[in-house]
Amino acid sequence: MSGYPTHPYGSGAPPPPQYGGTPHPNQYGQNVHGQSGGYGQPYASQPYGSAPPAYGAPPPAYGAPPPAYGGAPSAPPYGYPPPPKQQSQAVFAPGTDPEIIRCFQACDQDGSGAIDDKELQKALSTANQAFSMRTVHLLMFHFNKNSSTKIGPKEFTEMWLGLQAWRAIFERFDRDRSGKIDTMELRDALLSLGYSLSPMVLQLLLVKYDKTGQGRGIDYNNFIECSLVVKGLTDKFKEKDKNYTGSATLTYEDFMLTVLPFIVA
Repeated sequence: MSGYPTHPYGSGAPPPPQYGGTPHPNQYGQNVHGQSGGYGQPYASQPYGSAPPAYGAPPPAYGAPPPAYGGAPSAPPYGYPPPPKQQSQAVFAPGTDPEIIRCFQACDQDGSGAIDDKELQKALSTANQAFSMRTVHLLMFHFNKNSSTKIGPKEFTEMWLGLQAWRAIFERFDRDRSGKIDTMELRDALLSLGYSLSPMVLQLLLVKYDKTGQGRGIDYNNFIECSLVVKGLTDKFKEKDKNYTGSATLTYEDFMLTVLPFIVA
């Protein structure tokens, strides 16, 4: 006879339950009151209210269903406004004229840190001076080097200072203080900017930019547009005139790309 105690799993004893399997009848978990059912079976009567959440599930927020894991954030509660959109702060260089900053911020209505053509037109127009949309587009084409449809603080500052210089030139050569400059005054004004034009070209410019149709003079807004066209075309021509001889060879494609931006602005 062996010295070890008799193993409970002797002959005729029920085999041990498999790991994870259903317990054998009459093993652990049998209802002591004679009711059938395995371990963990709920009682016949449940407490009042809803069933408890499954193990590991987050508790539901009071009055609202819990958001799904990894899903989109839930909408804000009823009655609360949505969070404000994040705005880009326009950054100006130190020492910038406060009037430039104030004007830019007043017209940057969406707080994007950049202004479009309509906002720029509003920024540049005053009670006694209105800029046409064509002039605004030419200004953006001239000062915005990245071909964007908006300009930021840097470009706006350069534009503002450039317009001040043009204003000073216009007032300097408007000798009769008529608010317009005639052919001779236009010639001298453009010459001060470094552009020497023939009488024929000057007359064409005067006819083009005198919106009254009388060909007697052009106002400040149209002087800006005229100067931008002359400057832009001259700068494009100089890119091809490497030796500054006054002549250049352009392909048809180059010619179209040079002229069209000033026509369709």
